[in-house]
Amino acid sequence: MSQLQYAALSGRTAVVTGAASGIGAAVAVLLAASGARVALLARREDRLETVAEKIRADGGEALAVVADVTDEASVAAAADRIHTQYGTVDLVVNNAGVMLGNPIDDGRIDEWQRMLDTNVTGVLRLIRAFAGDLVGAAAEGRTADLVNVSSIAAGAVFPNFAVYGATKAAVTYLSQSLRTEFGPRDVRVTNVEPGLTETELGDHMDNAELSGILDGMFEGIGGLSAAELADVVGYATSRPRHVNLRQLVVLPTRQV
Repeated sequence: MSQLQYAALSGRTAVVTGAASGIGAAVAVLLAASGARVALLARREDRLETVAEKIRADGGEALAVVADVTDEASVAAAADRIHTQYGTVDLVVNNAGVMLGNPIDDGRIDEWQRMLDTNVTGVLRLIRAFAGDLVGAAAEGRTADLVNVSSIAAGAVFPNFAVYGATKAAVTYLSQSLRTEFGPRDVRVTNVEPGLTETELGDHMDNAELSGILDGMFEGIGGLSAAELADVVGYATSRPRHVNLRQLVVLPTRQV
């Protein structure tokens, strides 16, 4: 699809996690194309630089910051670099996540911990790093946004994805609760729950049977593109500052 742009995003300063691929990369590209300065966070430096170079080649402004949201020191160092380079941030997109599927009685504590550290605690680390920025920007009369990318697995039940769904349910609840804290201070909180979307999430799994089922769902239903999810984020964050689209569930038409 052609690159969409939202003029209201021009001049804003954004942080996007999981920006090396998928939804995060697409969001970063759209925000930059709309005139925002974008700090891209992810672990894979080569992939991160590729996205940042694309943004710069298209005339946008991008800062590639290698960071691991599961590591407190890494997040703190990333925040310091962003503040030094760009100053105050007014748009945060918590997109980094991992989806690992296995039966619960397999007892894969390694997978459970990885999902909790990335999908839940990683989100909290970014919020802690930039909450002061968002509140400060709003107090100055600027638009301030916190966008958390959850999943329809937060409410829908998928066999063998219990822990993944539980982590996303935590993100959805966190987003709802944070609106009670940030909303009265004019910081918008938007929770996005995508359905089937073409990303690298499925590549993380080591269960061939579940991977095959997931592939079959894409073949039978068809998935959304990462750019289509980015468009949703761009639309939500470009509304007038008194308008908060707090909960967005985005599905392919055939997914029920």
